[in-house]
Amino acid sequence: MSEIKDITSRDVDFASWYTDVCVKAGLVDYSSVKGSMIICPYGYAIWENMQKILDQKFKETGHENVQMPMFIPESLLNVEKEHVIGFAPEVAWVTHGGSEKLEERLCVRPTSEVLVCDYYKKIIKSYRDLPKLYNQWCTIVRWEKTTRPFLRSREILWQEGHTMHATEKEAKEETLRMLHIYEDFQRNVLAIPVIVGKKTEKEKFAGAVASYSLEAMMYDGVALQNGTSHYFGNGFAKAFDIQFLNQDNKLETPYQTSWGVTTRMIGALIMVHGDDRGLVLPPNIAPIQAIVIPIGKDEEIAGVVDSLSSSLKERNISYKIDNSNKTPGFKFAEAEVKGYPVRIEIGKRDLENNCVTVVRRDTLEKYQVSIIEVASFIKNLFGEIQQNMYDKALKRRDSMINDANNWEEFTDIAKNKPGFIKANWCGDEACENKIKDLFSMKSRCLIEDEEIHTNCVVCGKKANYRLYFGKQY
Repeated sequence: MSEIKDITSRDVDFASWYTDVCVKAGLVDYSSVKGSMIICPYGYAIWENMQKILDQKFKETGHENVQMPMFIPESLLNVEKEHVIGFAPEVAWVTHGGSEKLEERLCVRPTSEVLVCDYYKKIIKSYRDLPKLYNQWCTIVRWEKTTRPFLRSREILWQEGHTMHATEKEAKEETLRMLHIYEDFQRNVLAIPVIVGKKTEKEKFAGAVASYSLEAMMYDGVALQNGTSHYFGNGFAKAFDIQFLNQDNKLETPYQTSWGVTTRMIGALIMVHGDDRGLVLPPNIAPIQAIVIPIGKDEEIAGVVDSLSSSLKERNISYKIDNSNKTPGFKFAEAEVKGYPVRIEIGKRDLENNCVTVVRRDTLEKYQVSIIEVASFIKNLFGEIQQNMYDKALKRRDSMINDANNWEEFTDIAKNKPGFIKANWCGDEACENKIKDLFSMKSRCLIEDEEIHTNCVVCGKKANYRLYFGKQY
């Protein structure tokens, strides 16, 4: 049980707690490469599940996977000026190949818009070639100054979709369609409530006409941008001279989108659902949904384990049997640190009653369940666990969303309460910057379904928008 004792309480030091869980749960380890992490098998298994589920959703909506180069010539990166300015501080450059200096620097891919556009220019000639719905699973490099496992790293595992459409309407529909696919995934698979909305002009993606984000609130009240979808209009297409012949045999410029999520979602899982015992995983994303722990080595127990294994397989429940020589107490603690949704304890005392003990990780409640009913019981329990984890996260998030009607209220909340602040805003970037400079809070996204009653909380002028503000990871 030393793993639990070594985990810092999240209410004492949330940052240390987060790092402890990442390492103790076997999700990541530190490498000799500054700013880059080793994603351990258990952590990567979570990412694989994310990939599998999302990839299926992408393909169901007509998207195809591609692989673009890792390196971008400097001249190509500079084609779209606004885009390159946005990424310049984080770009890593290759200047030598072997011992020879390169004639042109190569940027290590921070994102792939320019590579995709360069390719689309070659393959899009007619309206019959549209839409182009491509997606890529890859790594990118951004030279972050401060790094944290999953949240900010210099080398990032992610997914990036890039699509081209014949009309503005189609591209805008695609932007929102992919945004809502992410939203559904995070709510129903990750059990994370997200606020979905449009970013301000100041916070939108470099080169985009409009950016939309999914804003999740962590246990400590800090925001995590957990995915984005961007409408580019035809700015990139014009910069790269991408044109197609329409049905009237006239040249037109297509419209573009881009959307992506990263392993940052694993960080969100930890910080939304974890507790002082370690990781807590929703059943819908857990690589191992049930851990089977035999207590003692006995033929009867071994027989029950074999029978239970068959039942779990039939119900498509992913499981693991812990036959290690560790003590039962150590095994229980380890199962809690790793966040397996359910553990099944099989001991002689249980078998005397023809039962096993089932423990759910989210509440640590214990159930005595008949051996023949275990698999069906657990399958039904997963739905209850999934919903409970979402409801618990939603309740905590909503308890840390506060309204500010004027500057005094905003200041008081920003200084004394964690979480998001809902406020009216005139639309002037100066007011947005004042909040950032004074309180280290950025606008998260616009609120479009609430009436504006009062003036801008910063300057007192007529408000044109309502916004969520919050500190961010």
